[in-house]
Amino acid sequence: MNKTICVFCGSGYGNKDIYSDITKKFANEIIKNQLTLVYGGGNVGLMGVLSDTVINEGGKVIGVIPEFLYNLNLANKRVSELKIVEDMHLRKKTMYELSDYFVALPGGIGTLEEILEIFTWQQLSLHVKPCALLNIDGYFDELLEFLNKSTQNNFMKQIHLDNLIIENDFNNVISRLTSCCVKNIPKI
Repeated sequence: MNKTICVFCGSGYGNKDIYSDITKKFANEIIKNQLTLVYGGGNVGLMGVLSDTVINEGGKVIGVIPEFLYNLNLANKRVSELKIVEDMHLRKKTMYELSDYFVALPGGIGTLEEILEIFTWQQLSLHVKPCALLNIDGYFDELLEFLNKSTQNNFMKQIHLDNLIIENDFNNVISRLTSCCVKNIPKI
């Protein structure tokens, strides 16, 4: 079975063309590396750009969407498989269970919440699946500043932060994820 990559990203497009442009290029990297895309199931914003690009290039896409968003006609019904779940919590759990790797592209608080929860689970030794931020045009710079401050102030261990892949170049994300070995993480 193909490996799966979960991508968290915005339901909006953002205010810069580079967000959509790099999302399309990253989608092509997913195809090139024969990965199955797992994502939030949406048909709008960067989620729509990502899923449509993978679908149009012949890739496999699994969308996971809560019922209330599905009922608002926000699902991409062209995906290979659409899982309609009860709520946002089950959405994240399902995406986690289906995925081998996790990446966040630009998005809002939902995107941030999703990648940080998965990263927190890694920190708590609940899994050793690699997590990454694709830092398009410096989008996550302030988040990285906060994470470094958290480490400097002993609220987070450096070994945990070191396990988060930070990549500015979409060409390098997948190779870093697939070659990554999450370091032995001590319990808190």
